[in-house]
Amino acid sequence: MHFQGTDSYVATEDLTMAVNAAIALERPLLVKGEPGTGKTELARQVSAALGLPMIEWHIKSTTKAQQGLYEYDAVSRLRDSQLGDERVHDVANYIKRGKLWEAFEAEGRTVLLIDEIDKADIEFPNDLLQELDRMEFHVYETGQTVRAQQRPIVIITSNNEKELPDAFLRRCFFHYIRFPDMETLKRIVEVHHPGIKEALLTTALTQFYEIRDQAGLKKKPSTSEVLDWLKLLLAEDLDPADLKRDGASALPKLHGALLKNEQDVHLFERLAFMARSGR
Repeated sequence: MHFQGTDSYVATEDLTMAVNAAIALERPLLVKGEPGTGKTELARQVSAALGLPMIEWHIKSTTKAQQGLYEYDAVSRLRDSQLGDERVHDVANYIKRGKLWEAFEAEGRTVLLIDEIDKADIEFPNDLLQELDRMEFHVYETGQTVRAQQRPIVIITSNNEKELPDAFLRRCFFHYIRFPDMETLKRIVEVHHPGIKEALLTTALTQFYEIRDQAGLKKKPSTSEVLDWLKLLLAEDLDPADLKRDGASALPKLHGALLKNEQDVHLFERLAFMARSGR
């Protein structure tokens, strides 16, 4: 079982090495990187490339680790007991299986995505340590022990919004997806916009990297945003000359695809004002 990327996903050599190392070690792969660098998509592409079903657990700020295992609906059971429903005699009727339970009981191997783990409470990763390590957990209400029939390939993503516990990190294989360089980004663009003219692509990407490198930028545009921007440039049938910025406007063409807050828009407006003033 070996991942080498797919036709629709450009995986660098160090990323494919990280995926295959995590599979060989049977440890979760923890993937960090800027938003929009393809962390979530990586799990989907691993699933597609290896021909394995995928189970996705998208984490929110209110998500608890227990929800990944199972939830016991005591309220429904109480209501049914008041109504005389026969279902109350079997507590299993009120157990809702979580995403880890689904992955553990799947007939074959699966890819389990735990997406944006850093959104949850700081204790969330620690609360999953034993389950991810032993690949089993106990259902106290039924006395059942759920064990993984085959160890799933676990891919965990983080946007680095908060530090993860050391004990959790020790159990993972770690990879940081660096923002792609010009040549890698050109390969990514070719997948999404095949046949784009080289002159337009080079001019657009040069301008894109200049924007990303601008001091004081609050939110740097990501890979997904440059792909959207290029799609708009192609739709408007613009050529390299149309992208030229002058002193009257430091904002890029169709900048709404790249700059996502007013602070960054104002930054480029100030740059244009300073250029006009000759400062």
